[in-house]
Amino acid sequence: MKARKKGMLFSVVAVLLAMCLLVGCSSSSSSSSSSGSKSGKSSDGLSGTLEIQYFVGGYGDAWWKDVIKDFQAKHPDLTIKQDAGPNVNTQMKTRWISNNPPDVVYIDGAGASETQMIEDSQLMDLTDWVKSIKLDDGTPLMDSFIVPPSNYDGKIYSLPLVFDTWGTWYNKALFEKKGYDVPTDFESWMASMKKIKEDEGIAPFTTTGKYPYYFLRGVLFPAFASVGGEDLLNALIDGDKGAWTDPRVEKIMGDVQKMQEAGYIDKGFAALSHTQSQMNFLLNKNAYIPVGFWLPNEMAKDVPKDFKFGFIPSQMHEKSDKASIVPDLRPLAIAKKAKNPEAAKAFVEFAFQKKYAQTFAEKTGAMMNMKGVDLDSDAKVPSYLKDANKMINSGDVQVVQKDHPMSQDFEDPLSDALVSLMLGKMDAKAFCQKAEAAAQKYNAKK
Repeated sequence: MKARKKGMLFSVVAVLLAMCLLVGCSSSSSSSSSSGSKSGKSSDGLSGTLEIQYFVGGYGDAWWKDVIKDFQAKHPDLTIKQDAGPNVNTQMKTRWISNNPPDVVYIDGAGASETQMIEDSQLMDLTDWVKSIKLDDGTPLMDSFIVPPSNYDGKIYSLPLVFDTWGTWYNKALFEKKGYDVPTDFESWMASMKKIKEDEGIAPFTTTGKYPYYFLRGVLFPAFASVGGEDLLNALIDGDKGAWTDPRVEKIMGDVQKMQEAGYIDKGFAALSHTQSQMNFLLNKNAYIPVGFWLPNEMAKDVPKDFKFGFIPSQMHEKSDKASIVPDLRPLAIAKKAKNPEAAKAFVEFAFQKKYAQTFAEKTGAMMNMKGVDLDSDAKVPSYLKDANKMINSGDVQVVQKDHPMSQDFEDPLSDALVSLMLGKMDAKAFCQKAEAAAQKYNAKK
């Protein structure tokens, strides 16, 4: 898994599209329809049973139900079973371990790790098959992605369905009312948090301690990308020898320690779930929170009338470096031991249509990972996304892509150490040493 992508370039159109999204995490569902045998074809199309697992979070499940309904109509002899909900990853874990998985899986939410599933040999190799897929207009699907599929030593095991990115959110209405400056680098972010702490009497920064990867992916990954680009970011994700004790990494972790020592990190963050931390943020109990673009959609029912979402790339970089955005893809994959692989491939191909990319935006307020879907003129696109477009188009922000997500076997021990650092129970140097040891242990097991 050491493949490196050099000089990934995004066209202006792709960048504009990439930011026209909201994205997400809450809800549930489970159902089946029609009838048939185990697998195969009938005179009316596919037959047998197709089982689909999808996490239901901030994106909701309306899009999934529509796509599945349309696919069912095209294949009336096919039985479609849906395993869905906010806890589906936990509920289906035993199925995957016992080699009795569903046919298709959407990899998103807590408890789901694309890299881990590949390391456990649970996903089908799609490398050759995906090259044969074309859209209705004849365009190869591989040429239609904003960001290409994750790269595992040249192999493709999943197709990126949703384009998301992490960043730091703030209450734009509060900042405008109180005259707070929006930070542009770490120095100004620290100054901003100092003033907010003094004026508002709150800990400026919060995150979820139950899911520490929010801070890892939302704050640290962009910071690593700013100082070391794709090479450093991917080396850290893979746990390359010496990556976590790199002086640039130690400097960034030292800045996290400075945030903690200054009292800018909410002392109660470790006990908070992601929704609890987000609720505190909406109530102005904290001023900054790292989350993906699903935040507004997930918390739509709880947003105060006077709250206005503002989004910036996480500001851990120095003035001499550019702020970075790291795409965070949510993929669709087929189980290696799928019982109806023919139907599974047909469904995955069916889902990647531009008309469904359009309805995905309409139903989720988010963006499918496909080029050529014009959302710029859509009145439903919120103002903060249009602001993000201007920010990206200015050239002040760089887009840095990772080869693939971090393995859960590596991310879990890293997350534990990160919480200790943010609670002040460990200093930055000890964290880096702990992370390096975890990386060596992870790679020794592979």
